[in-house]
Amino acid sequence: MNEQLYSSGLLENAVNEFSKLPGIGKKTALRLALHLLKQEVAAVRQFGEAVIQLRNEAMYCKQCMNLSDSEICEICSNPRRDHSMICVVESIRDVMSVENTMQYHGVYHVLGGMISPMDGVGPSDLTIEELENRVRAGNISEIILALSATMEGDTTNFYIYRKLKDLPVKISTLARGVSIGDELEYADQVTLGRSIVNRQPFENIFNRNG
Repeated sequence: MNEQLYSSGLLENAVNEFSKLPGIGKKTALRLALHLLKQEVAAVRQFGEAVIQLRNEAMYCKQCMNLSDSEICEICSNPRRDHSMICVVESIRDVMSVENTMQYHGVYHVLGGMISPMDGVGPSDLTIEELENRVRAGNISEIILALSATMEGDTTNFYIYRKLKDLPVKISTLARGVSIGDELEYADQVTLGRSIVNRQPFENIFNRNG
C-alpha cells in the first residue's frame, strides 16, 4: 500500500496524533482531522481544552478507583447506594455498563485490569490488595465478581475468591447469561442486568471446577 502523501505538514501531524488512539487507523484519523478543519475555531478550542482538562484534572476515587472529579466519586458518596455490596469490575467502562442496566444499587471496585501472565500482568499490578483491605475494614456483606467470562476473568475471579474466602463476606458471581468468552462491556444491558440479578454463590462454580 502506498504511503499517504500530505500537502500540509500540520495536517500530517494531526493525523499522526489521532492515529495513536485505539481503534483509529490513518484513514479515520484523516477524516477526523479534516472534520475539525471545517469547524469554528471556538468549537475546536473547546474540544482541545476538554481533552486537556480531562487529562490534567480527572482523578481516581480513593475508595473504588473509579474515574472521578473529586477524591470520592459520586457513587461512593451517594447515601442512597448500598455500601455493604461491592461489585468488582475490570475497568471504568464496566462500571458504566453495569450502571446502564439500572439493576445494581451497590458500590464498585475497579481492578484496573485482569491477571494475565502472558501479558505480564500479575495480582500486584491490580487493586486486589485495596479490595481486600475494604473487606477487612468491615461493613461489607457481599462481593460480586463481575469480570468478563474469559480465561483472564476466570483466573482473576479464582484469585480474588481465594484471598477473600475466609473473611466474613458472601462472594457471588454473575449468572452465565454473559456467554463464555464475552467481554463485559459488550454485553447488552438486558443480559447483563439479568446476570446481576440472578448472580450465584461463587463457591458453586469453584466446586464445580474442582
